[in-house]
Amino acid sequence: MKDSKLAHFTFLLSILAGLLFGFTDHSLAQTVHNDQTKFVTVRGKKIISPDGKELHLKGIGLGGWMLQEPYMLKLSGVAVNQTDIRAKIKALIGEKRTEEFYNEWLKDGMQKSDVDSLAAWGFNSIRLPMHYDLFTLPVDKEPVPGKNTWLKKGFELTDSLLSWCKADHIYLILDLHAAPGGQGHDLPISDRDSTKPSLWQSEANQQKTIALWKKLAEHYKDQPWIGGYDLINEPNWSFKHPNDRKDHGCDAKVNAPLKKLYVELTKTIRSVDPHHMIIIEGNCWGNNYNGLLPPPAGNMAISFHKYWNKNDVASIQKYLDIRTKYNVPLWLGESGENNNKWYRDAIHLVESHDIGWSWWPLKKIGTNNPFEVKMPPEYRALIQYWRGKGPKPSADEAYQALMQLARNYKTTNLIVHRDVLDALFGGKE
Repeated sequence: MKDSKLAHFTFLLSILAGLLFGFTDHSLAQTVHNDQTKFVTVRGKKIISPDGKELHLKGIGLGGWMLQEPYMLKLSGVAVNQTDIRAKIKALIGEKRTEEFYNEWLKDGMQKSDVDSLAAWGFNSIRLPMHYDLFTLPVDKEPVPGKNTWLKKGFELTDSLLSWCKADHIYLILDLHAAPGGQGHDLPISDRDSTKPSLWQSEANQQKTIALWKKLAEHYKDQPWIGGYDLINEPNWSFKHPNDRKDHGCDAKVNAPLKKLYVELTKTIRSVDPHHMIIIEGNCWGNNYNGLLPPPAGNMAISFHKYWNKNDVASIQKYLDIRTKYNVPLWLGESGENNNKWYRDAIHLVESHDIGWSWWPLKKIGTNNPFEVKMPPEYRALIQYWRGKGPKPSADEAYQALMQLARNYKTTNLIVHRDVLDALFGGKE
């Protein structure tokens, strides 16, 4: 009886929030009330599974698949972002073979057997870092200004991944990792071209972001195994000093443009999808929530990211305060890139405070993640050339090295690090 009253009270709060932000369609609100048990939802400070029980998310992010970051490929200092990586590859092997490489990369980089492995290990969720250019064209490449061209590739890849998640009872959380124009001065994480207007400097980029989320929501609105919509990964932009590339918005007191976009995104998504949980991240890589709260609607969660700091209560206290003040759930949407002891301590910390998590990443050339990608000797030689420390390979040699690298992302060619899995799931040190 108490749970029923709480659910009803939460529902009324969500309707009130909707009215405050312009969601006045009673039939839409009624649909939320009737169908909420089919989807992951929010009840007060908790994330709730379709069976009505609290959902403790234990997930991992697929960094490096739809969006390459140089460090995952041992290319830090060689390339700025994915666009730069692609340009260097194209200079060696040409456009046709570059396209072949990226098609192979996307095919081999995530397979059903990867999802099967995650389910067997104990993960119950996946965070999918999406590059917008797999779903739509950049603003400056649209044939008709102001119109949106929709691409099949991103939807096909996501649909396949979702079908594997459904089969293994794993929730898929969509994360817009690279927004149109790029959401900050951290260029690798959003594949941003710093010579062009950012997301925050271009109304066209913002409108394309809104249109993309509407398209995604329309496409996935009836899919219960979509766990939520993570609207913008790690905004890192100073609205006061936009030209200062060292200012990532960590000291911003207002964040008004970010709040405005979140309100518009939420309203647009809710116009077509009343069901799915929406997740927002603060400025300063998901850590500065000044001026962004309370959340713009009901059925929303707050994501924070945690890297390289102490695993004590003080390190997460401001998020615990947000949860208490605004009665919203927390989610550690991204963490990792450290050692096993740090992993174990971080997860113990957040779980002891009833917070779910998503680790980062599943695969890369490196040992501190569940899957290690083996580096082909020929690819190592290619890196040496790009660093100016080795001879230039022939086009055929470079092509073979890159195709072998892509094949090494297949599940059967990966190295499993059981020690990392033990650290994530409370095994022995």
